[in-house]
Amino acid sequence: MKKMSLFLAAALAVMITFSAGSVFATDTLAEIQKRGTLRVGMEPGYMPFELTNKKGEIIGFDVDMAKRMAKAMKVELELVSTAWDGIIPALLTNKFDILMSGMTLTQERNLTVNFATPYILIGQSVLLKKELADVVKSYSDLNNAKYTIASKLGTTGEQATKRMIPDAKYISYETEQEGVMELANGKIDAFIYDLPFNAIAQSQKGQGKFVHLDEPFTKEPLAWAIRRGDPDFLNWLNNFMSQIKYDGVYDKIYDKWFHDDAWLKEIQ
Repeated sequence: MKKMSLFLAAALAVMITFSAGSVFATDTLAEIQKRGTLRVGMEPGYMPFELTNKKGEIIGFDVDMAKRMAKAMKVELELVSTAWDGIIPALLTNKFDILMSGMTLTQERNLTVNFATPYILIGQSVLLKKELADVVKSYSDLNNAKYTIASKLGTTGEQATKRMIPDAKYISYETEQEGVMELANGKIDAFIYDLPFNAIAQSQKGQGKFVHLDEPFTKEPLAWAIRRGDPDFLNWLNNFMSQIKYDGVYDKIYDKWFHDDAWLKEIQ
């Protein structure tokens, strides 16, 4: 009888736990459908993933992906512009449904949020003061206290710089554009950041001022982030990514932003 009572008590506890989990489980997909709007958080300063055009509109690779996502859900799209240093807290406090802002999937971030399957692999590269082109051939040549190098605050570029170029003097900037400007003005020797952004910055502002060491020295998967405890939304996102890769939509969006430079006319 005692064994039976213990068994029943354990079963009851499991049922209560399961019921509580069901009550408090997140169902973002249902919320999006009920609201009729997909809210996407991003910081529009990371070319070509998200940026602001001359009309003040947010455009970019991630924006086109979000538009396709909203279309698949049959809802409207709302872009929520958010500062980078507060973008994960904003996601966690339900300011938007999903974070699509060129974010690198790291183990540290994954302790706080869930990531969908990565959609692109990038790496850190070096924008280098032109005068140093003959002596600095790779990131490792910058590992000297005589050099001042920089990246953007709170990014994997900052982490990679501190980890892999520890002997150089390091400073950080709030935005990518500020770092590129300071390099062009000769205030720093090198700017470390994601390869896609650096390639565009070089073509736009680098002529005669800095060079691009375009061999990435890290490998970083970018992925969309959502709140934890929402397996249905995560499943939908992974299946969405598979589908747009199967039907060629992903390739068209990729070519538009990485193989064609027509969009540059919208921001110049």
